[in-house]
Amino acid sequence: MKLTNTFFTLALASMTFGFVGCKDAGTNVETSPPPATVDAHDDHEGHAHPSEGPHHGGLIELGNEEYHAELVHDEATGSVTIYVLNAAATEQVPIEGSDITINVKHDGKPEQFKLTASPDASDPQGKSSRFVSTDAELGEHLDEEGAEPRLVLTINGKSFRGTIAHDHDHEDHDHK
Repeated sequence: MKLTNTFFTLALASMTFGFVGCKDAGTNVETSPPPATVDAHDDHEGHAHPSEGPHHGGLIELGNEEYHAELVHDEATGSVTIYVLNAAATEQVPIEGSDITINVKHDGKPEQFKLTASPDASDPQGKSSRFVSTDAELGEHLDEEGAEPRLVLTINGKSFRGTIAHDHDHEDHDHK
């Protein structure tokens, strides 16, 4: 009987430890850490981040660097373009879907903007690596204090969210 009680106590203790140790596992699978910005020149976890995307836009980290997105804001036309990129942020990745979303806060209220698929010539039929919004209001909100813009999209059936750090002075490429 003493052996059974000892076994039961050890089993219960290991289950309790397992539950406590695993409490937070998987809670932020879809949320990405703060993004690399245009001025980021750091070495993160053993590999260097590019300072900008292939189209000279700011980078948005998706997942645990599974993918990146690049935001290009043309202030002259008011358009915002998002390019979906690979983990190294060097090549475009075509995805399924007719649009992606940017969520922002404006005057303390949430607003949502859809960017429509605008496939590059090299994108396969039915997929797009480029998404565009011509809504000038989106570009204005990206620059507002407290807007907290976040990109939301699905890649291969998995939802990703990435924080957008938009640098208003991105056109001069003045890297300090």
